[in-house]
Amino acid sequence: MRVPLLFLSLVSATAGSTPAGSPTRNATALYAELCANCHGADLQGGKAGSLLDQNWRHARDDAGLAKVIREGVIVSGMPAFDVSLNEAETRALVVLIRETAKRRVDPAVRHTNELPDGVQHSELHSYRIEKIIEGLDVPWSLGFLPDGRLLFTQRTGGLFIATQKEGKWTTRKVTGVPPVWVRDEGGLMGLAVHPDYATNGWLYLVLSDPGENDTGNTKLVRGRLRDGQWVEQETLFEAPRETYTNLGINFGGRVVFTNGYLFLAFGERGKVGQAQNLSLPNGKIHRLLPNGQIPQGNPFEKTPNALPSIWSYGHRNPQGLAVHPRTGELWETEHGPRGGDELNFIRAGRNYGWPIITHGMNYNGTPVSSLTEKEGLEQPVIDWTPSIAVSPIRFYEGDAFPKWKHHLFLGALAQQELRRLEVKADKVIHNELIFKGLGRVRDMIAGPEGALYVALEIPGPGTPDFIIRLVPAASVSK
Repeated sequence: MRVPLLFLSLVSATAGSTPAGSPTRNATALYAELCANCHGADLQGGKAGSLLDQNWRHARDDAGLAKVIREGVIVSGMPAFDVSLNEAETRALVVLIRETAKRRVDPAVRHTNELPDGVQHSELHSYRIEKIIEGLDVPWSLGFLPDGRLLFTQRTGGLFIATQKEGKWTTRKVTGVPPVWVRDEGGLMGLAVHPDYATNGWLYLVLSDPGENDTGNTKLVRGRLRDGQWVEQETLFEAPRETYTNLGINFGGRVVFTNGYLFLAFGERGKVGQAQNLSLPNGKIHRLLPNGQIPQGNPFEKTPNALPSIWSYGHRNPQGLAVHPRTGELWETEHGPRGGDELNFIRAGRNYGWPIITHGMNYNGTPVSSLTEKEGLEQPVIDWTPSIAVSPIRFYEGDAFPKWKHHLFLGALAQQELRRLEVKADKVIHNELIFKGLGRVRDMIAGPEGALYVALEIPGPGTPDFIIRLVPAASVSK
């Protein structure tokens, strides 16, 4: 960042107005007040250089950028802002600069349902994309029954069974599914098939349960299918009625199985700070038995006033949950606010920090916290700032793409991405972008034949959504 000496007069007029510890201010307003005179209102440069090309002389990363803002570059005429900005405001400016730069250099994502023709290439496999089911409304979660039928939920409240015959897919809506509170992010969300479905027939749904006075909260139920109907429903986990809220955000909504246990991702629900309260379900990963009972050995079972179901806490909006097929280790993705999207390796009893530490800021540009790390709080395996709006994750377990076996696939909403991650222990050792701009990726799963099925939400009013699958380039649909 290079600022000429004449900018010193502007800074001097504001210096000392907001010392550390005083109320924080909006990052956009701060930029306009302190930076736009030299770097331009759009960050593209003016009297000083552009902040968008990230080709900075005095900073190479977020920490360096923050240091430059705090300490200035006197030799270039840029004063120190540590007397006029507190730590949280400095962090918010870093996020604003990074977010704006990312948005400007990325290719515009497409808002269409047009899919690429022909063979597509990734690092390890070539594939074709087939659209198999269309005319949907936010397909949120996918699952397969042992007989090969595809199940999917729509956020607006439908559970569907899809069957393929002679290359054509037909869908049937399941009747008797519980009512859901469809509000903003809420609706019918997670779907999971019990590992022993062939013998017990249990299906699991995570939904936003309607409460009194137009409120809702996350709820886990299970039931069975009989002649296209949802029957024998049981409630396995629900929040106290007094915690229901009219906020339609941060429900979480995923459920997975491993080693005889069930894990449920429950979002913070928009009330910042509740993820740290062990007496509330909000902002937690919960471990249950498949019948909803609390197993022995959960980390807070003997902690006074703590919910015994809690496995980990300090989560904001965990919409991705996956179990490594070889090790049984639990991985999670969660949405940050503006910035701070996370991929986490989940360990029992650990605190993942929200909102004490975060790399993001509030949507209005004000800081959440000045801290990005603190002793005793877990760091994400990957942090995305600016946000890509991470959502689902799945380990690929099919055979059609053998080099993808046990790799972690991750979807993004805002950036409309499907990514492939290679993980080792609690690290990501490789990250590949498979495709971008085809739609908001809501879920993905390997089918019985090994194809990778992907649920896509297409942005735009009235635009129908659909499900695609990636098949090996040599394959022909049957």
